[in-house]
Amino acid sequence: MDIDLSPVINNWRFLASGLLLTIILSAASMAGASVLGLAVGIARSYGPRFLGLVLAFYVDSMRAIPVLVVLVWTFFAFPILTGLTLPPFWAALVALTVHLAAYVSEIVRAGIASIRPGQTRAALALGMSRAQVVRKIVLPQAIVRMLPAYGSILSITIKDTAIATVIAVPELMRQSETIAAQSFRPLEVFTTTMLVFFLLLFPITRGVDAVYRRVQHLGRS
Repeated sequence: MDIDLSPVINNWRFLASGLLLTIILSAASMAGASVLGLAVGIARSYGPRFLGLVLAFYVDSMRAIPVLVVLVWTFFAFPILTGLTLPPFWAALVALTVHLAAYVSEIVRAGIASIRPGQTRAALALGMSRAQVVRKIVLPQAIVRMLPAYGSILSITIKDTAIATVIAVPELMRQSETIAAQSFRPLEVFTTTMLVFFLLLFPITRGVDAVYRRVQHLGRS
């Protein structure tokens, strides 16, 4: 078996453009999912019962439906339903954000629930409002406790961008498929893609763990 890396070397700029888009899509999806997930998690923890039931249905629905199905529905079915057509990148961004936010919200809810109720009662007895308690007492500790799980979601987000290839988003996997099809060298191309994902994800996961080890004492109560 001969190994020929020339398709990868000759098209490195093409692959680099896909990697850049993968990073942008991952960062935007994670930012959106973090904001939406935080809002959903807080609302389920402190909101009225009716709102909690609605949000619980959303969370359970997203966890029950594969992200690929959500992506395809957003790109192909959403325009039929609303008349609004989303470009491939934006369809992928919306689908990943909505799907991942459900998992982030559960991480937030678990982090909030892990804080001892006595701290909340003590803060309320001192005259703090519910919003102040959440902002100054609960969330600073809960965020630290959420870091390991949040790091896992971050790595999943980066990996999930690869499915955007099915709607022709020119991210790393899509560019790799194009080069492999043109060069008939899938072994070299896809092995390179696999290594690139590893080199991108490994430092991130190790970095999150390192940060958690340095700040974990702030989450103890």
